[in-house]
Amino acid sequence: MPDAAAHASSSASRSAASSTPPAAVSPVYVVGGGPGGLATAAALGAHGIRAVVLEKADAVGASWRGHYERLRLHTTRRLSGLPGLPIPRRFGRWVARDDVVRYLEQYAEHHRLEVATGVEVRRVDRAAGGWALHANGGRELASRTVVIATGYNHTPHLPDWPGRDDYPGELLHAGDYRNARPYAGKDVLVIGTGNTGAEIAVDLAEGGAARVRLAVRTAPHIVRRSTAGWPAQATGILVRRLPPRAVDRAAHVMRRLSVPDLSAHGLPMPDTGLYSRVLEGAIPVQDVGLIDAVRDGAVQPVAAVASFDGGTVHLADGNAIEPEVVIAATGYRRGLDNLVGHLDILDPRGHPRTHGARTLPSAPGLHFTGYTNPISGMFRELALDARRIARAIAAAGAHRGEDGTTYS
Repeated sequence: MPDAAAHASSSASRSAASSTPPAAVSPVYVVGGGPGGLATAAALGAHGIRAVVLEKADAVGASWRGHYERLRLHTTRRLSGLPGLPIPRRFGRWVARDDVVRYLEQYAEHHRLEVATGVEVRRVDRAAGGWALHANGGRELASRTVVIATGYNHTPHLPDWPGRDDYPGELLHAGDYRNARPYAGKDVLVIGTGNTGAEIAVDLAEGGAARVRLAVRTAPHIVRRSTAGWPAQATGILVRRLPPRAVDRAAHVMRRLSVPDLSAHGLPMPDTGLYSRVLEGAIPVQDVGLIDAVRDGAVQPVAAVASFDGGTVHLADGNAIEPEVVIAATGYRRGLDNLVGHLDILDPRGHPRTHGARTLPSAPGLHFTGYTNPISGMFRELALDARRIARAIAAAGAHRGEDGTTYS
């Protein structure tokens, strides 16, 4: 069985030559070199447990490298650091995409993590005493403990609208959008009013698109990213354990005080509570220019897309438009079906049925992190999960030798 750590780059790996464990003691394999995987590996290292991160791309933070250029963390720098290394102050309060990538690179270096790049784990199977990982290149890896951290935004989802495949214009998923330059002077329709769709629409309007329309299926909850210096994330942390109805009422009052009614501009107030929607998986939209763009007419909300007919896009309210470009900010799937779907551990949405430190009785030693989207901040929750997972694995003692030594 080849050791995936042998494929790690020298700049982001830690040699175990000086403390090679007995053959019976395997490392914990962490699948995914994004923030969740790196944080978990670092937390395991703090417990003296050897972890090897398996990353299919050629560098850590691959998902962040592929995001649109305008993107910044919607959570504050101070509340987004991963275990053992704060995000540098020089990156500012709202950390830009490229600085997030720099931080993740520095994080792997700082903790001397073993990162095996170019290793794509394609299937995880039960095996005697643990788990077998089947990777590209015929690699077969085995461990008693595996942490799956392939990310919340894994597989782009493009709805199968009637007539979609015959649309003659440019149709792309938001995951392929980088900046507004290619769309200067063009008529663009953005589908989806999550944070990504809202921000791309603003980016297009500011970047010179001739016309920007935003297709709205469900009116979003819009919140100010910061009010009088108080970040929305801090509020999310404070209220996430409160009864949903109480949070819904408080959020309704706060919205009326801080966010104008955009109904006259085609973006009505939502008819469901903010936290009730969060529990269904819909995160509020943090305003990074959408409110002003809608009020000024730079971004025009329209009804949801019903179908395509050649170059015409039919909307749910019966109207029809003819955009030159359609950008679908329609979300992602977790992409876990091929990896672990056969193990009967996913719910009907394709999400793992357990998360963090807990594992299912039918799948002991198989952990998941990063498959929720909390209002308290993704990076913050990844950091908390990493510590919990590491404590649980250390307590289980599966990676200790016969003399009680934990190998790292």
